[in-house]
Amino acid sequence: MLEIKGVNSFYGKAHVLNDLSFGVERGQVVALLGRNGAGKTTTMKSVMQLVVPQTGSVTYQDQTITRLQPHKVAKMGIGYVPEERRIFTDLTVVENLEVGRQPAREGTVTWNEDMLFDMFPNLAERRSNRGKELSGGEQQMLTIARTLMGNPSLILLDEPSEGIAPVIVEEMARVILKLKDEGLTVLLSEQNLHFAQAVADHVVIIESGTAKYQGTMSELQANPDIRDTYLSV
Repeated sequence: MLEIKGVNSFYGKAHVLNDLSFGVERGQVVALLGRNGAGKTTTMKSVMQLVVPQTGSVTYQDQTITRLQPHKVAKMGIGYVPEERRIFTDLTVVENLEVGRQPAREGTVTWNEDMLFDMFPNLAERRSNRGKELSGGEQQMLTIARTLMGNPSLILLDEPSEGIAPVIVEEMARVILKLKDEGLTVLLSEQNLHFAQAVADHVVIIESGTAKYQGTMSELQANPDIRDTYLSV
């Protein structure tokens, strides 16, 4: 579904992604792992073309999306949930969801508010609250729900477990597995290996903007040397 091939991305003169290559198969949950500063967020932004790769290509469903405008990438069926959440704090939960609404897309789930409130009971209880009145975990849920209103086939989750209470982390894992059951493909970046182990089928470990390891989650769990080399603090 998604192929990143030989991507080099920069912030000014800082070379962040260095010939990065990996793929995501349809229906997989793939965890992009690595230490802080490894290039995980830049990878997400390079897929969305918020950071435009200087060289290399990003292909989505056999179509090259490199150098497309980000809103056109989104309209092709890629949803992006940034780490910063970026909800509309003065809008209610329902109003935030309406902002994300896009037309139905062939071959994908067509989400509506009732379906999302079933998935996120906390949001159902606070549907009339403004975004600024929600907890950090609830804001994270709202960002995911708003993204789903765009009916994506592929959803990018940047550090979904970061900075939220443990009980909400468990809820987030349940949601990701539910999305997989609904046929969505998920690429998530994580530093929390325990969380990634709970949801991911496949792992890509990056260091200094390069893919150092790719394999199944079970293969990684059986390889402590890889974990110690690339993921230990």
